[in-house]
Amino acid sequence: MTGATLRRRDDGALELRVNGVFVMDDVETSSERALARTVIDLGAREVLVGGLGLGYTLRALLASPQVTRVVVAELHAEIVGWMRDGTIPGADLLADARTQVTVGDVRGVVAAQSPASLDAIVLDVDNGPDFLVHDANAAVYAAEFVEVCALRLRPGGGLCIWTMAPSASLTASLDAVLTDVREEAFDVQLQGRAERYWIVSGTRRDDAAAAD
Repeated sequence: MTGATLRRRDDGALELRVNGVFVMDDVETSSERALARTVIDLGAREVLVGGLGLGYTLRALLASPQVTRVVVAELHAEIVGWMRDGTIPGADLLADARTQVTVGDVRGVVAAQSPASLDAIVLDVDNGPDFLVHDANAAVYAAEFVEVCALRLRPGGGLCIWTMAPSASLTASLDAVLTDVREEAFDVQLQGRAERYWIVSGTRRDDAAAAD
């Protein structure tokens, strides 16, 4: 497994790659910000974010006064370091008293949370189940991990997952554990190309177990 790299493209954009694969740039960030809007609109106050990236989801969450705590799981320590030293804009986000950053696999960070302690979990740790940056991230999209997430949510809490394409297996994983499962498409412009990204979401059932 190789780590994260940054490069400044000829068009001036800052581009993040992980394991040699394009992850995002600072030009097209609408779907990352939409992740935050989705859970803010649900009334979420305490949120866990899987994937720091260039910080756009975190910034949108912290811009809402209703948000009181954001736990961020980031696998690559170098990304956190670049944000702290200003290589990636966002040192102010990490300095916000509401932000708690943990370097580690999102599965372990989610599992370490207390049962029913979060209003929302948003996951943007890969390009989706069919376009993996890290093979190990396949487990993030499986029903077993969705169930772990559900147990960390309060009743009515939401799980939202970013993916670059719809996935029948991902929807099935959410359907097996959550209710009100939805797929929402976002039209984006990626380096001059018309693309479409997706957010797949679901809600914890009121009768979900309180602990695992």
